[in-house]
Amino acid sequence: MSRISQAHSIEDLRRRARIRLPRGVFDFFDGGAEDENTLAANRRAFENVRLLPHVLRNVADPDLSAQIIGMRAAAPFVVAPMGAAGIGWPGADVAIARAASRLGIPYVLSTAATASIERIASEAGGRLWFQLYVLRDLAFTEALMARAAAAGYEALVLTLDMAVGGKRERDIRNGFTVPLAPRWRTAADFMTHPMWCLRMLRHGQPSFENLQGFAGSSHAGTSIVARAAQSLDPSFDWGALQRIRDKWPGRLLVKGVCRADDADRLATLGLDGLWVSNHGGRQLDGSVASAEALPDVVHAVRGRMPVLIDSGIRRGVDVVKALALGAQAVGIGRAALYGVAAAGQAGAERALMILSEELRRAMQLCGTPTIGDIDAQLLQVQPARQRS
Repeated sequence: MSRISQAHSIEDLRRRARIRLPRGVFDFFDGGAEDENTLAANRRAFENVRLLPHVLRNVADPDLSAQIIGMRAAAPFVVAPMGAAGIGWPGADVAIARAASRLGIPYVLSTAATASIERIASEAGGRLWFQLYVLRDLAFTEALMARAAAAGYEALVLTLDMAVGGKRERDIRNGFTVPLAPRWRTAADFMTHPMWCLRMLRHGQPSFENLQGFAGSSHAGTSIVARAAQSLDPSFDWGALQRIRDKWPGRLLVKGVCRADDADRLATLGLDGLWVSNHGGRQLDGSVASAEALPDVVHAVRGRMPVLIDSGIRRGVDVVKALALGAQAVGIGRAALYGVAAAGQAGAERALMILSEELRRAMQLCGTPTIGDIDAQLLQVQPARQRS
């Protein structure tokens, strides 16, 4: 039995990643904003949902396949966008994308990924979506959209909850920066993780390939990422969203929605999906947990477009709960990141396999042989909006 196969939960993978990574790198992946109240609330919200399982159902061979934004997927999962994954494992973005392709689920590439739009398309394949941060440099933003369209990405995921960057105090206290800098505060941390250091020395610091040329720069380093973070467009509004809808030729989803009134208005704009998210607790500390926001958003949308959710998914039963609350699919972020940091592509595949196996078992124990059988009737307490 291989060592990674002895990881039996996402928490097992998290512990392995914590051992393998320098503290600053692990905390960058693991942490949230300020006091991390929303980070913790995301988990509590799922833990507080209780299920009422059916009995006497034929669940000998549960079917995990699901419709996600109009196309069939092997499971109701989407790999959520994650920036800077390459500082945990060289080639992490390609590794996670390949794992998603093998499982038969969509993969969302971040604007701040350490692999380019074109590289992911050529080396990973599968169902590819591109996540876009809105920058004040409109020409650069439109160039990213054009590259994604030319590379065959089927969907654009527009992140709306990052008008400015969140205050992540773990990173501040650790003196964490990208590019990774062995200052006196970090050198000892790096040197006590020799295998990680050797990988970084062998492969070099990851570059942010989608941001090449940003702000006139000719190289892809983190100075570009810093400028990009400082160049987020806080003036982006409803009219600007409509302009992106008009320009993007494929499916368009918006990510970072927590309010029912926003969801109701977004449902009138010809979008293809809405993604409930609080950015994994990394932005506004004190924001509502995604699982708590989901029922009101689903009610407001009234079936006009699919609703996805991320933030806090760690178990297969969490997926059942999210679907019962009205989501069409869930975004898998940190779970995949822990896996790839623990063991590269094998770790990413293990993370997705763990969640798939747990989902299959949870469906059998809930008496739901297909994804379509998972609905609000499975909840001990149905959301008030769904009861009305």
